[in-house]
Amino acid sequence: MTGRGLAGALILLLAACSPQTPHHGMTLNRGNIGEPKSLDPDYIDLQLEGNIVGDLLVGLVTEDRAGNPIPGAATGWKTSADGKTWTFHIRHHVWSDGVAVSSHDFAFAWRRILDPKTAAGYGYNLWVFKNAQKITEGRLPPSALGVETPDDSTLVLHLEHPAPYLPQLLMHETTYPLPEHVVRKYGRAWSTAAHYVSNGPYTLKEWAPGDHITLVKNARFYDAKDVQIETLNYYPTLDSDAALRRLRGGELDTQNPLPALQIDWLRAHMADALQMHPFLGVAYIQANLARPPLGDVRIRKAISLAIDREAIVDKVYRLGETPAYGMIPKGVAGYPWSPALDFANERYDARVAAAQSLMQAAGYGPQKRLALTFETIADPDSKRFAAAIQSMLKAIYIDLDIVSTDIQIHFANLQQHNFDLAGSSWVADFNDASSFLDVLRWDSGNNYGGYRNPAYDALLDEAQEQTDEQKRGAMLRAAEQIAMNDHAWIPVRFMVTRDLVQPYVKGWVPNVRNVNRSRWLSVGKRPEPL
Repeated sequence: MTGRGLAGALILLLAACSPQTPHHGMTLNRGNIGEPKSLDPDYIDLQLEGNIVGDLLVGLVTEDRAGNPIPGAATGWKTSADGKTWTFHIRHHVWSDGVAVSSHDFAFAWRRILDPKTAAGYGYNLWVFKNAQKITEGRLPPSALGVETPDDSTLVLHLEHPAPYLPQLLMHETTYPLPEHVVRKYGRAWSTAAHYVSNGPYTLKEWAPGDHITLVKNARFYDAKDVQIETLNYYPTLDSDAALRRLRGGELDTQNPLPALQIDWLRAHMADALQMHPFLGVAYIQANLARPPLGDVRIRKAISLAIDREAIVDKVYRLGETPAYGMIPKGVAGYPWSPALDFANERYDARVAAAQSLMQAAGYGPQKRLALTFETIADPDSKRFAAAIQSMLKAIYIDLDIVSTDIQIHFANLQQHNFDLAGSSWVADFNDASSFLDVLRWDSGNNYGGYRNPAYDALLDEAQEQTDEQKRGAMLRAAEQIAMNDHAWIPVRFMVTRDLVQPYVKGWVPNVRNVNRSRWLSVGKRPEPL
């Protein structure tokens, strides 16, 4: 997920706001980088939104305490011998308004997100479903989706190709059910606080835009007896420095992200709250290939050569991350990892000299510099990163004008291709290389740069039909190499998690997707504020 692994109103930073005080029960206050644009799973694409929606809705498969797949809205499933047909048995449970959850709620949700009328940017995540891509492209009606509902408690899903990673994919919010009876009645307004109906551990009580979102325990959740947090507050905390002050003052119990500039102080004074672990995330720079001269691969390669990744991880962030010379982080299941950029082991000064030569071949130099904008979000660390990139690109005759915005405006600009260069990140939706590589498919809703290479898409399609894991991995690796040779992305660093979790918050388990659902957490005695 941007990120997923990142339009809306300007976020208030809330330094003076106080958490909502419940009348009774255990409360958890979570700092959550930005304001969501929606709580409808068909209209979200950022991890900050998935954090909240994942506390409200539960898919066929859900996460255990460590982020691993376990039965959720389905009690179990079976798979056909060819791996293309999956039969799920829907758990006997209800929506928060008491109406039974049925197989039809899933079929309705999937047809809705794939329907071109919905204009969901993330519908491509379901293209493994039979006919899903043709529906998104308008070549088939939503009714042609390869899903059957023989009765209320049985759902049969047909796939385009075997997908052993399907249980992980089914934890993602794009596959969640929707309360058909409510959506048909209220349309898109169903996801407002007045009408929201959920099947997960929490229900939506209040949404004060720019201030907070309050969830309360869903008494009708099938596992309500094991949910300890009664009241859950999410706060938009784009200013991570201000968020740290609020956490130290007792207003927040968890915060993402932590301010990288404060890492030395945090290691010295709050080491027991630091949660920094490798996970399946990559930060990168996106070039808009539709804007001249960025369509010229020489310019993009020059930019990539000029990025001192080691300086970025060692001096700008200092979080223990690793330089990225490819799209796929280490640790992705079934993937033969190796650096994809051919200059990974070259000295930085040699890379800068090569970048200067490429820029001169493209018509730029000391007397004719290239002016570009660099889009970034307005948090302190992203601004420092942008300033570092600005300094590095000066050496290759590029002058950057940094434009920092609210997180939702930033990603709206990316989706609308309204930028020259932009900082972004991707966090895997599921543990498979295709979660990264599919982003660069021509018709992917998250292909911000407008990259298009038919050979790349064809190789991904061929890999998805391959049942031999080793051969499939090699094909996906070859696809990554095509994209890196084209410099479709400019990878910068493989990320670590950046959470602050107070020690009295119990049940937090580091995992490669960095998902810690609130249903598994509890809060002990809070100490006096620092």
